[in-house]
Amino acid sequence: MDEGNLPPLGGGRERGVVGGSAGWWLGLWGGRRELLLDRSGGAGEDVAMAQVDANGVVIEFEQLGDPSDPTLLLVAGLGAQLVSWDDEFCQRFLDRGMSVVRYDNRDVGLSSSMDDGRDPMGLMMSRLAGDDVVAHYLLDDMARDAVAVLDAIGVAQAHVAGFSMGGMIAQSIAIGHPERVLSLTSVMSTTGDPDVGLAEPAVLARMLAPLPDDPDEAMEHRLGIGEAVGSPGLFDPDRARRRAEAEMARGGDPMGTVRQLLAIVSSPSRSEGLRSVQVPALVAHGDVDPLVNVSGGLRTHECLPASELLVFEGMGHDLPPVFWDPLVDRMAAFANL
Repeated sequence: MDEGNLPPLGGGRERGVVGGSAGWWLGLWGGRRELLLDRSGGAGEDVAMAQVDANGVVIEFEQLGDPSDPTLLLVAGLGAQLVSWDDEFCQRFLDRGMSVVRYDNRDVGLSSSMDDGRDPMGLMMSRLAGDDVVAHYLLDDMARDAVAVLDAIGVAQAHVAGFSMGGMIAQSIAIGHPERVLSLTSVMSTTGDPDVGLAEPAVLARMLAPLPDDPDEAMEHRLGIGEAVGSPGLFDPDRARRRAEAEMARGGDPMGTVRQLLAIVSSPSRSEGLRSVQVPALVAHGDVDPLVNVSGGLRTHECLPASELLVFEGMGHDLPPVFWDPLVDRMAAFANL
């Protein structure tokens, strides 16, 4: 990714391992990390990555900015890695005095693969057919991974924002770990109720189609999905290709995305739990989202007692730069910045 302020991904990063919530920075260079992005617009001298080993899963994460600033935890969507959060998008929060934490969910990027030998695609097809299937994990497990990251960096409370599946995980954090959440932002997501937030059948079928073995064909397949679910007239294939190349360079198991999808469809509705969430909440959605219909955002807003709804006209299941500033402005306002 050359559009932000961080050095090229995968180049010369140090990595430490933090063992559970009791090991704040234990073994992680013996002290606090350097700034990763500075507020003058330049990159920090060092780009440091870290891992936390908790819940039997190793989670790769990165903290941007001054660790003493209020923390924004960004939770990525289905199959997306921490590099899916554009550097320029993150910089907007740093400029407002926040520290940004982004991480790889389990089963993607440099976090643990949850492969247990079972065929995830076969399990997914059985689940969609109505059969009883035991998923590898649920969204609540992924929420605990996020909390483990906060434990690792010694952050008691954070502003939590998630996009798509990340919004579902963010909701699960607010429900199951309310003492850790200062504000909640749920973008292009849904509650898990079966009557809202449904994908268009053709889009879902395209996402579940086998990934070609040829790397070039696999890239075109991925870009085709991105255009199909993206905002009409705003999809940028060059930007999407750079992001895909960055993620592919970091590696990962393609079947991890299927296991994540199985976790989504196997997890229960969060509607009742969301009604107990008392922190300020922002719900944002595009009005032409073909993957998670806007009805999912509307239901989320209905369930959250202290929420504000922001519907972007012409936005699909992506976040083109044209929508960054209005979204960041509202998120920063919820953080009182």
